[in-house]
Amino acid sequence: MCGIVAYTGKRNIIDTLIDGLRRLEYRGYDSAGIAVLDKNKITTVKSVGKVQSLVDKITPAMKKELSKGKIGIAHTRWATHGIPSEPNAHPHLDEKCRFAVVHNGIIENYALIKEHLIGKGHKFLSETDTEVLPHLIDDCYEGDLLQAVAAALKKINGTFGIAVISSEHPEQIVTARKGSPIVIGVGENETIIASDISAIISYTDKVIFLNDNDIALIDKDKIDLRNIDNVPVSREIAHIDWDPGSAEKGGFEHFMLKEIFEQPDAIANAIRGRLDESLGTGTLSGLNLSAHDLVSVNRIIIAACGTSLHAGMVGEYFFEDLADIPTEVEQAAEFRYRNPIINPGTFILAISQSGETADTLAAVREAIQKGATVAGICNVVGSTIPRETGRGVYLHAGPEIGVASTKAFTCQVAVLLMMALKFGRSRRLSRQTGIELVAEIKRIPDLVRKVIATAKDIEKVAKKYAQAKDFFFIGRGYLYPVAIEGALKLKEISYVHAEGYHAAELKHGPIALLDENVPVLAMANNIPGKDKIIGNMQECKARKSPVIAVATEGDEEIRKHADDIIWVPECSQYTVPIPSVVALQLLSYYIAKERGCSIDQPRNLAKSVTVE
Repeated sequence: MCGIVAYTGKRNIIDTLIDGLRRLEYRGYDSAGIAVLDKNKITTVKSVGKVQSLVDKITPAMKKELSKGKIGIAHTRWATHGIPSEPNAHPHLDEKCRFAVVHNGIIENYALIKEHLIGKGHKFLSETDTEVLPHLIDDCYEGDLLQAVAAALKKINGTFGIAVISSEHPEQIVTARKGSPIVIGVGENETIIASDISAIISYTDKVIFLNDNDIALIDKDKIDLRNIDNVPVSREIAHIDWDPGSAEKGGFEHFMLKEIFEQPDAIANAIRGRLDESLGTGTLSGLNLSAHDLVSVNRIIIAACGTSLHAGMVGEYFFEDLADIPTEVEQAAEFRYRNPIINPGTFILAISQSGETADTLAAVREAIQKGATVAGICNVVGSTIPRETGRGVYLHAGPEIGVASTKAFTCQVAVLLMMALKFGRSRRLSRQTGIELVAEIKRIPDLVRKVIATAKDIEKVAKKYAQAKDFFFIGRGYLYPVAIEGALKLKEISYVHAEGYHAAELKHGPIALLDENVPVLAMANNIPGKDKIIGNMQECKARKSPVIAVATEGDEEIRKHADDIIWVPECSQYTVPIPSVVALQLLSYYIAKERGCSIDQPRNLAKSVTVE
């Protein structure tokens, strides 16, 4: 969601802060602002809208003057309290303009704090919860910036990732986190702080991930790490192996298209070194589970949100079919509120692209509290979920900039398949079946390449249906979650109302909405259940709905039942979700492009959802 950048060093402060904000634009936001500290004076510039609007407000003369500063903070805001406006945009200052703050998260008791501070004579200019922070820091200040920030943070309830500068301390930045990520990039005679490593990787590959209730004082190039109780703490410097160029478009019109096309390589990275062909199993050492641990698992709960939830739904089929383990998929936001039953032998699997999803992280903490064995599937190295679980699997998909997840989803499904294979081989899955499945998994990158090669054909289908106002996606078995994910992609980036259903559910109500203006996309691949899907397609055509089929190459029978066909290479029911969903990603992309939508930054959406 909101993005934070802070910098101290010798680079041009304006260019560095703006560059950082641009790299965080994918997170979703509605306003932006910067604050620069020079000669004991804080100067702020804010704007509603995109970062470019902020850039346009900074005149050449203003930039020349502000560039004399060597320390500053910047922010992109996704509105929670108060409409998008310049007064509500960050950074926020206290009344005396001594302290400037950028903040991600929610201050739940801000109203009480604000009332208390107003009673002491403080005056507020915005509707935000964040504005209480600089006033509270001012109220706690006794000459030590770190102590004042720590004292203020102890008074608030909620979540925060913050960066603070002060005119009283012109060479210092204080940053802290609780429930909202903060990463410190350690460079040569410079330090860059951000809420996401994508804003850092162009400057350094050395980073420090703050834990909850960590607070850091950056003074020139020195970093003093403490907890909120002022006790020194030690955090390792991690090395990030992402190529800075991977966060650029690389000649593609949109990040989403680039990331769709990157999927063969991303999936190859996700499976590389994790398959044992001779034993027919997965070798996922990050799970840190012994053979005894594997056979002791008698129930799996997958907790996730959004696209990751749909990957988990595919995983449920994998674990039950291949490993005979009862598996359920939980919406992570409900997990800790419904008092889940967790017994010995329950294995909790948390899936999150960012590793910072607030609801999923809350589910992880509840599961740990109840004594469960917990693992994560995440893409961002060093993010909170893998650090707190201590076990799991990284996707190695590279940075995903487009808000609508593509390559992270397919890599999640690939990892879940390898994980189910590993659990299955610890039980009754035979070595020969395992070897055959390993060979299937290794084919996935080539299957995806074949789908991508048909992008122009998919674009033609997209143009035909781009003006539809409603869409239904239907599937069965392994392709039921794919139908739901396909509908989500179309909603996210094209703003077309789309619903994904199990094909059998269509006749239980939604069929009443079908007519010649409502296309139905049917997952009709050549796997078990295809005959039933054909029946459902006929039901749709009887109501005059146009039918688009995703079907297996060479299946001429489907032509009799569909108006248009998107072809996918033949593959097993275990691997078919991946090439099939890539076809739906391309369809959604081209429909959104035809409709002139903001594809990489859809309205109202955020990449990393760090509030509940």
